Amino acid sequence: MASRSRKTRDVKSPVAVAKKSRFDFFGQAVAELKKAHWPTRQETLRLSLLVLVVCIVAGAFLGALDFGLTKLFTNVFLGK
Repeated sequence: MASRSRKTRDVKSPVAVAKKSRFDFFGQAVAELKKAHWPTRQETLRLSLLVLVVCIVAGAFLGALDFGLTKLFTNVFLGK
């Protein structure tokens, strides 16, 4: 039977898969969280301030852009 392709053969895994409990997820999640790199208090403060500054700058830029475009369209289309 050399003409049989690999796709038609039934290959069984040598490792038996154990049925997982519904609660195994929580144990695995805790194990992964223990492996995670947690920032120091100083890193957290520095990065939080950086995010705050970027949000303020982006908000100011978008607000100014919105104000300018509103004035432009009001003057062009409404003639005020």
